Amino acid sequence: MYPRTHAERNPDKVAARLVETGEELTYAALDERSTRLAHVLRDAGLERGDTVALLSVNALEALEVYWAGARSGFYVTAINHHLAVDEVAYIAADSGARALVVSADKAEIAAAVRERTPDVVLRLAYHGAVEGHDDYETALANASAEPLESEPAGAPMLYSSGTTGLPKGIRPPLAEGSITEAPDALVGLIRAFGVTEDTVYLSPAPMYHAAPLRWAAGVQAHGGTVVIMRKFDAEGALRAIAENGVTHGQFVPTMFVRMLKLDQSVRTAYDVSSLRVAVHAAAPCPVEVKQKMIDWWGPILVEYYAGTEAHGMTMIDSKQWEQKPGSVGKAVLGTLRICDDEGAELGVDEVGTVYFERERLPFVYHNDPEKTREAQHPQHENWTTVGDMGRVDEDGFLFLTDRKSFTIISGGVNIYPAEIESVLALHTSIDDVAVVGVPDEEMGEQVRAFVKAAADATPGLELEKEIIEFVRERIAHYKAPRGVEFVDSLPRTETGKLLKRQIRDDYLASTSAGV
Repeated sequence: MYPRTHAERNPDKVAARLVETGEELTYAALDERSTRLAHVLRDAGLERGDTVALLSVNALEALEVYWAGARSGFYVTAINHHLAVDEVAYIAADSGARALVVSADKAEIAAAVRERTPDVVLRLAYHGAVEGHDDYETALANASAEPLESEPAGAPMLYSSGTTGLPKGIRPPLAEGSITEAPDALVGLIRAFGVTEDTVYLSPAPMYHAAPLRWAAGVQAHGGTVVIMRKFDAEGALRAIAENGVTHGQFVPTMFVRMLKLDQSVRTAYDVSSLRVAVHAAAPCPVEVKQKMIDWWGPILVEYYAGTEAHGMTMIDSKQWEQKPGSVGKAVLGTLRICDDEGAELGVDEVGTVYFERERLPFVYHNDPEKTREAQHPQHENWTTVGDMGRVDEDGFLFLTDRKSFTIISGGVNIYPAEIESVLALHTSIDDVAVVGVPDEEMGEQVRAFVKAAADATPGLELEKEIIEFVRERIAHYKAPRGVEFVDSLPRTETGKLLKRQIRDDYLASTSAGV
């Protein structure tokens, strides 16, 4: 289903609400406005398979753009609005964008990329004027509200976060048929999380990321209400749950940590009893953090593991997780395969590269056949990986160890930083932590922790010794950091992924400069 279905059945129901302003978008308005925008795009010459790029803060209009593309056979590419001009221009050009829709908050960047995106034939701006862009509201007002003669299914074409290099455009094949005949596969999958037309879904993360955008659209496909936060803050999320009667929400582990670190009086001030399902994904969740959330919210946490590539998916509920702590669940999309570096399948509990087998290749990296090939199994092109390492136990549950490129090889032994970060996540003197491998003349690499100390902690030799000993008391001594670097902040994406390449590069640059 899609907005027209719900607009006909329940036109005045709220499809989306913006927490900070209280603005609302009904299903009738969402259907009409996305239809009008689809006409604007078609009238500008866009055809099936063309790309519409979106550069915007979290806004109701973002969902109008998504559904305009989804009902017109277009790819929709939402761009991280925190990127520099060069990066935005790269994604817009690489995606082959023919239209660019922006929010006026990003006027400076939008104006700067104009000369670098000559193939864009239509530029629209909402929430204010942007140089070289037509007014979004005027364009919609002048367009037809009649349904298009044909509504072929479109798809999101999003870019990876670039944690291990330049962002990669992830291009799924467009489904044959109309949007009513070929909805996004995620629409069916999220039914397993209890999503129905009664769902009130809190989306606190940036909508240029895959999960927030596609889950919001998926909830609307079911006729639920999406409650959008412009930006996450711990107390604000609790307030949004209480004030909107939120039944479902999606979070990343850093959000859990920030909520857990609120004063107890703040945590208990908000009624979160409406929550039926708290979904989390995007980054490894330390066992202790997850257990504390279950103790607080009850056994309503449901975790999934997937990628922007949508090449496969696992899922685990709280009851299963308490039996298999640390697992990300069993496969619900694709067949799990764990393989060594040569591609040979490994046995139970052996650590290797995580692949998902599908009936056909589920995506390609746009304009990069070499990267597409690197994501495929050496012998099976329909087995794909995003580079994560893990093992599968005798019951079919997947346990992730780390991203392959993050693995530290010290003295010939593999060390997985995520395990060490999990140990340190709730250390009372640590506000944030990253573990990275740095060069070592004797061992090849050594483990080094980069720590943002808590406000009431004193960085220095004493705290460094305490952190190292804290790890040694809980896991094997060889995994403990050889040293600790205290930093003012750690670079993360807004979904909580650490930019480890940047951390390592900055460290090496500072040490080579003698700093």
